[in-house]
Amino acid sequence: MSNQTNITEFLLLGFSDIRELQILHFVVFLVLYLAVLTGNLLIIIVIALDHHLHSPMYFFLMNLSILDLGTISVTIPKSMANSLMNTRSISYSGCVAQVFFLVFFSVANFALLTIMAYDRYVAICKPLHYETIMNRRACVQMAASAWISVTVYSSLHTRNTFAISFCGGNMVDQFFCEIPQLLKLACSDTYLGEVEVLILSACLGSSCFVFLIVSYTQILQTVLRIPSEQGRHKALSTCLPHLIVVSLFVSTGIFAYLKPNSSSPSGLDLMVAVLYSVLPPVMTPIIYSMRNKEIKASLRKLTGWRLFTKNKMSIFLL
Repeated sequence: MSNQTNITEFLLLGFSDIRELQILHFVVFLVLYLAVLTGNLLIIIVIALDHHLHSPMYFFLMNLSILDLGTISVTIPKSMANSLMNTRSISYSGCVAQVFFLVFFSVANFALLTIMAYDRYVAICKPLHYETIMNRRACVQMAASAWISVTVYSSLHTRNTFAISFCGGNMVDQFFCEIPQLLKLACSDTYLGEVEVLILSACLGSSCFVFLIVSYTQILQTVLRIPSEQGRHKALSTCLPHLIVVSLFVSTGIFAYLKPNSSSPSGLDLMVAVLYSVLPPVMTPIIYSMRNKEIKASLRKLTGWRLFTKNKMSIFLL
């Protein structure tokens, strides 16, 4: 029986053995990765530079963009490198790092979306107390608490995962190191501790999900009591991007982890994995830039200022 101390690397699931398709996979992932980098960096820069956006909602949105950058940077670059170099291997330490950061960014994302729901609840249901409840100190404390607690949780999760003995070889049926796939390689008598953590995770995730449902139920009831149509539309417009992002994040995760397991990985399994790992970070900046007038106005202002500066420099050089 071999255990994890004898494993120096894992073999990840490849997209194809055909060289042309490997290059195509590299190019597609490169375009997606650059799109996510550009979109989320633009949101971060716009919020940081525009003092009109220095409010709790945009502070949390900036944190969400940072997390999205981290989420996609954990899996995509390694997959691109493997396709380019025609290999499927990842070192043991690299797999540990992937598991830690994947858990960290995914859980922190969900925690932050829950905090953002609370922010919208206070803004709409308790508007007179909003500035008192959601003051700068409270926002920093909530964000810091989420980051710190998720760091501890991710460390525990990762330690439990790699404390188990691997008797099923080193072939991971996923294009990145993922805990459910690693547990398939575990000896039956060594992964019970990690299963307990997974059950705890499900309970915590369900609690956050219930909180989201209750928050938006209260928000909807409050919005329906607003007498003017314009007021109702304005209130809903501040919640709609967040609600779409939450729905996208939760639905892709549920679809990925609650679908029936297959004995061998299929093209559909791989496609689902790509969707839930890539789609939320890709769509978040698009949703917020399309649905949020203040973000769109700030983007226009920023690009217009840059064009003006560039033209002014050209005139000066002439």
